[in-house]
Amino acid sequence: MAERQTTTESSLGIPAKAQYPRITATEVVAIALSLLWMGVAALFFLTLPASQDGSGVDSLRFVITLMAVFLPVAMIWVAASAARSTRVMREESQRLQIAIDAMRQTYLADRQNRGATTLQPTVEKKLNEIAQATRQTESALATFASSRDAGRRPLAITSARVVGQADDQPSLALGTSAEDILPPLDKADLIRALNFPDTDKDEEGFAALRRALKDRQARQLVQASQDVLTLLSQDGIYMDDLRPDRARPEIWRRFAKGERGRAVAALGGVRDRSCLALTSGRMREDTIFRDAAHHFLRRFDQTLVTFEETATDEDISDLSETRTARAFMLLGRVTGAFD
Repeated sequence: MAERQTTTESSLGIPAKAQYPRITATEVVAIALSLLWMGVAALFFLTLPASQDGSGVDSLRFVITLMAVFLPVAMIWVAASAARSTRVMREESQRLQIAIDAMRQTYLADRQNRGATTLQPTVEKKLNEIAQATRQTESALATFASSRDAGRRPLAITSARVVGQADDQPSLALGTSAEDILPPLDKADLIRALNFPDTDKDEEGFAALRRALKDRQARQLVQASQDVLTLLSQDGIYMDDLRPDRARPEIWRRFAKGERGRAVAALGGVRDRSCLALTSGRMREDTIFRDAAHHFLRRFDQTLVTFEETATDEDISDLSETRTARAFMLLGRVTGAFD
């Protein structure tokens, strides 16, 4: 049992218990003082003249003599014992303090390790959920059905990139396509489409996305946005994680009118250094990503110019909160589009 305790204390960095000698300097001093006092007392009583009355031994005088001889000796040893106890208690207190510090450090280290171990599965679970949600959204974007009208067969769109969809539209007389006679896309539908559906059950989001894909300019921006969002997600960059500084609607209007520099610098409100660093590195090293980013920035700029002409401040604020606008703010800052 003692060996196990010693091993545990050594592993915690606690110094071993001190082994005190039987006779220390304090005891040596006490012995010397006792002998000195005994010698002085003996010398004193031996040189004391004898009683002249010839009476016997006085008991009271004898007791006083013993007290005078042995009481100082007892006090010397009480002091020596107290000094020894004080030294032992001081050293044991230091040893106990070291033990407490070592146990505290061990507890904190163990708690951090357990916290990291507990946190790791939580982080991995969250990342897996984000990745799963992204895959579900991409799958839903890749294949989704039109509204289920009674008596009609659902129309399956095989890809959100409806490339060549205009070519599939029937042409009317005088070369006018069906897309040209469609009513303008509602701003609320455009904003909802640029934010993309939140889940595979977001029926309103998919409905707005289908309506946006019928508009040529909105479709091009949606496709470009989907490209960059997919590429950014490969580096673990998701727009839902970004919390950029909000820019006032008048700053978006200035940018749409062609102003650059400090007047529109607030549009680059993304402060996440890791996202900025990853995106900047990807822009330098990945030509596909760089081309997709520049294409997306052009499409967003063109759409913003048209959108701003008739949009209210509330519409512009809602647009700035979409995932597409956040990607624009991130890529615009990395590429220097707001300089």
